[in-house]
Amino acid sequence: QLQLVESGGGLVQPGGSLRLSCAASRFILDYYAIGWFRQAPGKEREGVSCISSSGGVTDYADSVKGRFTISRDNANNTIYLEMNSLKPEDTAVYYCAATSVRIVQRTCIMIQVYFGSWGQGTQVIVSS
Repeated sequence: QLQLVESGGGLVQPGGSLRLSCAASRFILDYYAIGWFRQAPGKEREGVSCISSSGGVTDYADSVKGRFTISRDNANNTIYLEMNSLKPEDTAVYYCAATSVRIVQRTCIMIQVYFGSWGQGTQVIVSS
């Protein structure tokens, strides 16, 4: 069974930075596209960023473009989400998810139903 564990969340002031990690175990990360999603209180879960299985394709929600960077270290089975210039509206529980669906592996389209394995989430609070 696939297991994903997020870490790195916390409380940060507006304009600050955080780096989230998504550690994968019990499967070879190379074959999976990984997405980061978030859910703010009272809102639906939304896609934030995605990286293809090869690492050659990435995608970002418009709201985070230019501020967030996704990367992967397959040797260590870890995906990172570097978040800079954080805003209060970035406050949410952040989840990483994995998929072996081929269209997502190649194009990184962030359709949640394609992602079959999810982590438990890590809380990010941006507040002064």
